[in-house]
Amino acid sequence: MTALIPEATTTSATAASARRLGRKADISVRVLQWVLALFFAVASAGPKLIGHSSAAEGFDTIGWGDWFMYTVGGLELAGAIGLVIPVLSGAAATALIGLMAGAFVFTLTFFDGQNAATPVIFAVLLAVVAWIRRDQNVRLLALLSRRG
Repeated sequence: MTALIPEATTTSATAASARRLGRKADISVRVLQWVLALFFAVASAGPKLIGHSSAAEGFDTIGWGDWFMYTVGGLELAGAIGLVIPVLSGAAATALIGLMAGAFVFTLTFFDGQNAATPVIFAVLLAVVAWIRRDQNVRLLALLSRRG
């Protein structure tokens, strides 16, 4: 796999991305990543991981118990951390899109679609990050293939 991804390609992936986007656009995407990371870590994962009643009530409605709430909170926190680590940013955004798809389905199924637009809006914002940071996925795969 390493032969397919030349060293120069992986080391200059971030620089190439910045040149393609332009400095202002790259900074804008980085700000978006940080804002999303703060939201997922503090506003979304935080209440789930401490078992706050606002989160617990929703997960009780689903009927899968506290283990599911803590799992989702842990995944959101991991995604938030991944969003701010350059080599993980594309993969983290993609994974969080999957989590938002699940949130959308659960919202429609268990909460009669109330606030169903919220996970869709976040999925769109995450898709912007995932698309723009897709070159980081190539870099991540190159790093992983060297270790394996």
